Amino acid sequence: MLYMAENTFGDIMDKVVVDLGCGCGTLGLAAMLMGAEHVIGVDMDSDALEIASSNAIDLETEMDFMKCDVGKLSWTGSMVDTVIMNPPFGTRKKGADLEFLSTALKVSAGAVYSLHKTTTREHVQRSAIQNLNAKTAEVLCQLRFDLPVLYKFHKKREVDIMVDLWRFTPN
Repeated sequence: MLYMAENTFGDIMDKVVVDLGCGCGTLGLAAMLMGAEHVIGVDMDSDALEIASSNAIDLETEMDFMKCDVGKLSWTGSMVDTVIMNPPFGTRKKGADLEFLSTALKVSAGAVYSLHKTTTREHVQRSAIQNLNAKTAEVLCQLRFDLPVLYKFHKKREVDIMVDLWRFTPN
């Protein structure tokens, strides 16, 4: 995701980047290591943010973290250059992925990179353009995620999920 964002579009190096739903900080920390000017990780899980902060220390890089529900983020206007995220897929909580995308498009001045289930491609495309004020919505590639049991609500030991890597631009 980040390699393509930088090498194809120049959206990481020397940019202000936010990682929405950052979890343990993987995407945000990768952006810092790739030369982002500043990165902010946003997540509502205190334990995940503690791990992300520890990972930043281990990698000897600085990244800011903010505890907040992405849907309740009160930033107004284009606050960052690039948003990167691997949002919840909206399987357990319907529309969770589009809630993240809505916030991302509101705070980004440049581009939003996001992963969404391939089975929702047409819905994501239509929602982004018609309802979320995206200027463009492009699938850059399709990936296969091997999703192991991570949460109590996961019923299978592991599942392969086809996922689209999207690049959106805000209006």
